[in-house]
Amino acid sequence: MSSRFLSSLGVAAVLCACACARSNPPVKTDLHQLSRDDAQWVMPAKDYASTRYSGLAQINTSNAKQLKLAWTVSTGHDRGHEAGPLVIGDTMYYVTPFPNDLIAIDLKNPTGPPKWKYRPQNLETESQGVACCDVVNRGAAYANGKVFLNTLDGRTCAVDAETGKEVWVRQLADINRGETITMAPLVVKNKVLVGDSGGEFGVRGWVTALDSETGKIAWRAYATGPDKDVLIGPNFKPFYATDRGKDLGVSTWPKDKWKIGGGTMWGWISYDPELDLIYYGTGNPGPWNPELRPGDNKWTSGIFARRPDTGEAVWYYQWSPHDEFDYDGINEQLLLDLPIGGKTRKVLVRPERNGYMYVLDRATGEVLSADAYGAVTSSFGVDLKSGRLIPNKAKEPGTGKVIPDICPAAPGAKDWQPSAYSPRTRLIYVPHQNLCMQHEGTDVNYIAGTPYVGANVVMVPGPGGHRGEFDAWDPVQRKKVWSIRENFPVWSGALVTAGDVAFYGTMDGWFKAVDARTGTLLWQFKTSSGIIGQPVTYRGPDGKQYVTIAAGVGGWAGAIVAGGLDPRDATAALGFVNAMKDLPGATNKGGVIYTFALP
Repeated sequence: MSSRFLSSLGVAAVLCACACARSNPPVKTDLHQLSRDDAQWVMPAKDYASTRYSGLAQINTSNAKQLKLAWTVSTGHDRGHEAGPLVIGDTMYYVTPFPNDLIAIDLKNPTGPPKWKYRPQNLETESQGVACCDVVNRGAAYANGKVFLNTLDGRTCAVDAETGKEVWVRQLADINRGETITMAPLVVKNKVLVGDSGGEFGVRGWVTALDSETGKIAWRAYATGPDKDVLIGPNFKPFYATDRGKDLGVSTWPKDKWKIGGGTMWGWISYDPELDLIYYGTGNPGPWNPELRPGDNKWTSGIFARRPDTGEAVWYYQWSPHDEFDYDGINEQLLLDLPIGGKTRKVLVRPERNGYMYVLDRATGEVLSADAYGAVTSSFGVDLKSGRLIPNKAKEPGTGKVIPDICPAAPGAKDWQPSAYSPRTRLIYVPHQNLCMQHEGTDVNYIAGTPYVGANVVMVPGPGGHRGEFDAWDPVQRKKVWSIRENFPVWSGALVTAGDVAFYGTMDGWFKAVDARTGTLLWQFKTSSGIIGQPVTYRGPDGKQYVTIAAGVGGWAGAIVAGGLDPRDATAALGFVNAMKDLPGATNKGGVIYTFALP
């Protein structure tokens, strides 16, 4: 997130699993099969189900306390490091914050010079001025001998994984309208899936599929507008009546407001190969002041299921109709087969920003359960018959109305930071925040490429005074099993392994390993900067299990440090600064990749 913006707003063949087969796979890689090779980490969430689970167990609850630093690599950047690395064969790939260097690290000699470093040419530095929430990047994707990355100034790049040579570049977003790209792409059936950022600038959200070999656009699906733009056709069958009807992406908005209505897609995508459906969430409607956009504001703050070949929408569900609090809908979705109501069902589990842990039937979009996993005052739950969120009218924002004690705050009970799921413990490991806010709606006019928010927000610690938690949640029993309280929001991703060890990082720089069954702290290491990245694990060329995390505080939560913001301005970083005034005293800027192993 730029200082200018923050201050003004006050944000086919598959490798064998054996070690001898560690080489670059040929064209038409079966990524679904390859993701099962725990020696590697071939997609952002480890697998298409987004479990972030590894079957490696060399590091376990008995020996995790012996973990030692194996090596470090400086990225050369000091803004927010939200990305997780990929590990393909004997190479680690990491994407930095802007200017989005892609670094290839030789795992046979990680402390030596990198294999290569790729930086897109002629980057538009002005993109830093329209970045909502720091100049972050959330990672890369791999397929067919190529690494794919997005740039802040709106490009998708394909790079030869062996040589670092550019294969193709496609410009997708327009920074002059306030569009950027911060998400990690995902490759499904040789389609590179990419979405835009910029809901706070009144952009129009979309997801685009690119041909992995040529970069040619295969399809684009918008989150607002007429059905033809949203790729809604005769096979679109949402479960709930309020999501059925013609051109709801227009009729649920005031006249022409859908054209600047947000619904960006800067989060996570999952894929079910059996159902042949991709799943992704859409972001908040714009502006934040809900009085300025009466209606449900389709298709924002919801989730789509689509066919990856064509983009055709199959179903949709809206987490937060007429989103009043910037709750978005871009969080990760874990695709699990769970015993629900006496039979095993294909479900989608989503710890949503509005504070509820949703379990949906992923074939139909039916909500099977929705339980609060954090403090919630903004609503009274979810009506399972209608699927609708039950709003708390007393907390309804509006122009000139100062509403206190809205929980969760705008970043939600959990923001983009991804959870993990262990098939051994059958628990979901949820890194999240515990924040509430005061909200005041304001008038705002749309000017292309400038902030379009319409709200003054001030965030504060939630109940108990702590600002973060790392929880284990049972999606079948629908309850929290254990919880670890952290002083600052837990803005890092989670990782869990077959050794029954869960990993996460803290914003004051601690990288922690805990017992996945009990939450007992097993080990911790103090890094040089706050951690907002995503841990991964892999088997090195020497046969040992390694765990890697990047340290580099920033993002929306750490903007006060990364952007050098004035802690006296309570509304800076869209109100996040007020809740993080003490963070500059607890950590520094940084940009270091840390890797650990047993002695």
